[in-house]
Amino acid sequence: MYLANPDRYATMPYRRAGRSGLKLPAVSLGLWHNFGTDRDLDTQRALVTHAFDHGVTHFDLADNYGPPPGAAETAFGRVLDGGLRAHRDEMVVSTKAGYLMWPGPYGEWGSRKHLLASLDRSLRRMGLEYVDVFYSHRPDPGTPLEETMGALATAVRQGKALYAGVSNYPPEQTREAARILRDLGTPLLLHQPRYSLLDRAPEEELFDTLDELGVGAIVYSPLAQGLLTDRYLDGIPPGSRAAGASPFLTSADVTPELVARLRALNDVAVKRGQTLAQLALAWVLRSTVTSVIVGASSTAQLDDSLAATRNLTFTEEELALVDAALEPAS
Repeated sequence: MYLANPDRYATMPYRRAGRSGLKLPAVSLGLWHNFGTDRDLDTQRALVTHAFDHGVTHFDLADNYGPPPGAAETAFGRVLDGGLRAHRDEMVVSTKAGYLMWPGPYGEWGSRKHLLASLDRSLRRMGLEYVDVFYSHRPDPGTPLEETMGALATAVRQGKALYAGVSNYPPEQTREAARILRDLGTPLLLHQPRYSLLDRAPEEELFDTLDELGVGAIVYSPLAQGLLTDRYLDGIPPGSRAAGASPFLTSADVTPELVARLRALNDVAVKRGQTLAQLALAWVLRSTVTSVIVGASSTAQLDDSLAATRNLTFTEEELALVDAALEPAS
């Protein structure tokens, strides 16, 4: 039976999500990869409990995480049954709906029918009465935004979620979603965009919008599918995601120009006493971002990410060196 580390809150910094009363750990654990049926439960349990023992109180899921879809939530429920369920009130559990989950016209997107049915399925898989945050996983071009946000507000009113969030929404749609939810009495808590040193699109408008609205930002893919680690400093290693058949990262993405940028970033990291991954996470957390979502395939990999919180401060010179490293070769 699992016994939690009594010193689990000693080192993790916590940040308030927007203008809410909820605080999240600077580093959250995402269960997108490594929580499918192709991974053994003991490894999955070790990752989740190790994270909790080191102050990671937020676990980010979605109905389609696995593989196959639904497997991550099922695995998480089994991990909870191993003793972690006793600490439910110390945890923030989030899930999302909007991607394909079952056949037919109601199996995906943002209709009230799909979102509320999907949430019920998620709760059953995890063995929970409620999730802390329920997200619309992606905008639905065919459903009125009022219906999608109304479904999130209903989930909160029913007590099946405590907060509402959106993911992958552009700035203007985020602004309108926040207005609708506010009018329904359910403020928008979090927006979950992709953001990293190699994908800085949220800086153009989204982050300013979130600051104005008082909405927290919790970002995914801060390591750019693993590119911002030491694995690719010498090109594509065997067994890596880029060497396989991943639809999210291919060998064509790992160009000589990119490798040169990664090496330059790694030089900055070494001078800071960090790994490249730690630099990348610290750089994301330097701003008003509430939390970064990391994945891990081992406790050692998770520890490397958690160590980023030991140094989140950058000098102006270091920031300039990071920007210079990202500049295209002339």
